[in-house]
Amino acid sequence: MARGVLSFPLTSFHDDGSLDPDGFRTHIADRIATAPGAVFPACGTGEFFSLDEDEYRQVVTIAVEEAGGHLPVVAGVGYGWAQAARFARIAQEAGADALLVLPHYLVAAPQDGLVAQLERLAARTRLPLIAYQRGQVAFTAASLRRVAAIPGVIGLKDGHSDLDRLQRLTLAAPDGFLFFNGAATAEIQARAYATVGVPAYSSAVHAFAPEIADAFFTALRVGDDKSVDRLLRDFYVPLVELRDRVPGYAVSLVKAAARLRGHPVGPVRAPLTDPSPTDLADLRALLNTGLDLVGAAL
Repeated sequence: MARGVLSFPLTSFHDDGSLDPDGFRTHIADRIATAPGAVFPACGTGEFFSLDEDEYRQVVTIAVEEAGGHLPVVAGVGYGWAQAARFARIAQEAGADALLVLPHYLVAAPQDGLVAQLERLAARTRLPLIAYQRGQVAFTAASLRRVAAIPGVIGLKDGHSDLDRLQRLTLAAPDGFLFFNGAATAEIQARAYATVGVPAYSSAVHAFAPEIADAFFTALRVGDDKSVDRLLRDFYVPLVELRDRVPGYAVSLVKAAARLRGHPVGPVRAPLTDPSPTDLADLRALLNTGLDLVGAAL
């Protein structure tokens, strides 16, 4: 998975909020055509929280069909372990290769509970699990050792960006345990994550501008610091500043940018909201800037 950008596709909806399977098929096929390291349908960017079980089945099935066995399909699951297990069964039946275990719902929990959540889910699926620490989920090094010992748990995606903690986790993990940079805009911190042994990262930008995401990934991999700095300064940092204007824009802006490029992804579902006209205009200008930096066009 570290050989290419990890792609988190959007879930397509009609204007009335209903699922648009044909739009999603087109969107994910376009993402797969750019050869990402893996695709992660029905995760945070894909609005997992808003999908019912039938919609989830359709989304994961389409992703598996379009991937055609050429790259891993890692489906999101979440809520408590019992509900996560229901989604895990659906993903397994649909042919997914692995599961990303999103942070549990609402409550804070001690370390023993965080480990138990993964133990119970792992006992109920044959699919490998990647834990996602973000929000109320944060593992200690001692807990990470216990997590890595659970049969079927193969990795950890980090969204906290606490590099001191993350370095302790990577040192505590056994050889071969996978780590991913899952910061909200992972490119901003990609160099820093790589210094603690975590080169793989997810890219929301890949959902609407794979040209930019791939150019950044390539520049980072070959050590082209000048290009990395230029993309960060002129595109990624302004994108984060725009994202931070309104809660939920981490998904809403990505979907709006995809629509600006003609992708059939539709609106976000409540409680998320689509960008205001002012923010949409700023997004269009920024998208044009980013595409121009890599020799592409809107």
